[in-house]
Amino acid sequence: MCGIFGYIGEDDALNTCILGLEQLEYRGYDSTGIAGIFDGNLQICKETGKLANLKQRLTFKTLQIAIGHTRWATHGKVTTANAHPHNDSQRTIALVHNGIIENWEELRDQLKKEGFVFVTETDTEVITQLVSKNYKGSLVDAVQTALPFLKGQFAIALIHKDHPDQIVASARNCPLSIGFNDTQTESIISSDLHAFLGKPLNVIFLRDDEVAKVERGKVSVFDKNLARIAKKLDKLDRDFKSPSKEGYEHFMLKEIYEQPTTIQKAYFGRVNDGCVLFEDLVLDLSATKNVWFIGCGTSAHAAAIGGNFFEEIAEIPAQVEIASEARYRMIPPGTLVVAMSQSGETADVLSAVREIKAKGHKILGICNVKNSTLTREVDACIFLNAGPEISVCSTKAFTSQITVLYLLALHLAKKGDFDALQLIPQHIQQVLENALWIEEKAKHYSRYQNFFFMGRRYMYPTCLEAALKLKEISYVNAVGYLGGEIKHGPIALIDENCPVLAFLANSQTESKMMGNLQEVKARGAPILAFAPKHLSSISTIADDVIWLPDTIDPLSPFASTVAGQLFAYFMAKTRKCDIDQPRNLAKSVTVE
Repeated sequence: MCGIFGYIGEDDALNTCILGLEQLEYRGYDSTGIAGIFDGNLQICKETGKLANLKQRLTFKTLQIAIGHTRWATHGKVTTANAHPHNDSQRTIALVHNGIIENWEELRDQLKKEGFVFVTETDTEVITQLVSKNYKGSLVDAVQTALPFLKGQFAIALIHKDHPDQIVASARNCPLSIGFNDTQTESIISSDLHAFLGKPLNVIFLRDDEVAKVERGKVSVFDKNLARIAKKLDKLDRDFKSPSKEGYEHFMLKEIYEQPTTIQKAYFGRVNDGCVLFEDLVLDLSATKNVWFIGCGTSAHAAAIGGNFFEEIAEIPAQVEIASEARYRMIPPGTLVVAMSQSGETADVLSAVREIKAKGHKILGICNVKNSTLTREVDACIFLNAGPEISVCSTKAFTSQITVLYLLALHLAKKGDFDALQLIPQHIQQVLENALWIEEKAKHYSRYQNFFFMGRRYMYPTCLEAALKLKEISYVNAVGYLGGEIKHGPIALIDENCPVLAFLANSQTESKMMGNLQEVKARGAPILAFAPKHLSSISTIADDVIWLPDTIDPLSPFASTVAGQLFAYFMAKTRKCDIDQPRNLAKSVTVE
């Protein structure tokens, strides 16, 4: 989840590293740090909190070579000592790390017995000391000698004061890319291609236990036997635009308001003459007997909606598995596995993909980020085309995911009725035009600490996603339940201090949900309903109603989702929470 950046080249390494870390701060903002070399001296500065804190306290003004880090804490509290980069005992090496070393305590105890002194609570310091132990003049050799002792997953970049002309990097089950330009004047290391700052670069991606020696405009990659590897080059050539809120108060609000456009981008060019055509779908899906979706968090909720699409529209049995649990399940023959990840770097999804592929199953990826790890490991990938999503709290990626899944279900069913889908951007625009009313309701309910979300059929995963948004950025307890399940235990939570947010846009289950709401109303719960305009009778039950456009059941999650996003946003704003970078979270979950 942490962000790694490194630079060696003709530009000032310190300033370039800061620019790179600005693009990576979404990966973690517990602390930040930069290390580099200037005039033969190793320089390090690190601070808790966001990158702005580090900028104010930098103890040097320029560097010849630099590595930087934004931290999402795994091992050790959020302190300056635990921030990256980390040193060895001799203060000759500086290292940054993303991932988890599972046997760090065992290695730490052994190294302590050998006289190494540890000053942090992190697993990362073990890597630094282990490399130092094995250093005999070649930093590449020292890293490759250390790797077999490490259990877990990692991406690392390190420098040594005696090698001011090189950065050494390695990775195992963690994303790390290296770019260098044609004129051989600069090289960049990053855990995310977005941090390459739009430079036209030749890019390589490190695979398990490969070690790279990165010099100015030159990269040499070695395998576990220190044999030189010829790596495939990808050309990165694009215009870089620094993320901008474009007048919105937060990136999250901007991305909520982008959804009428991003949904159109998800289906433009894919609907032609009554058929769905995916230009990037190279798999033959005609023999698909059933579908397994794997995803985490928001992507898992989109997958649950997609599962309903596949069963109702394409009449293909579908199942959703949380990616971290998928490896323990048996997948029947003839199953198409669909792996969902906005970033394409979600560790649990990637681990499941690798195990499932090893068993011989075909995997289709649905992703927003080209050249991400997922896109390179699946058999085919459909892209969301939603553009970069900066806020940690995912919004537009979710609605783009369900757009693509709806199209995919129509593709498998060989059906071509797109009229209702093409109205969805207008429906979302109507919800956005109602933002002031939603803000008023959010302010009213902001005093509560516990929320009960309810839905049935398509509205069940929709209410789970709405509850997740509220938890992520408002820091309140919000739980989602199937309406039919409340009598089987959860209704014990209901009282006048626990508002119920009911999602009612699924016409098939309207009458059942109305009965469920009568049951919670009898227990004194305040009720806020998210209801289609035709359901006027809800006004006799609910205390407050957020009205939504009418549509067919499969497409009902769209407007309901956007209303739920706005409600969470305004709740968080009223409660003065950090909306774009909520506590304890990172945008891309790259550790298991």
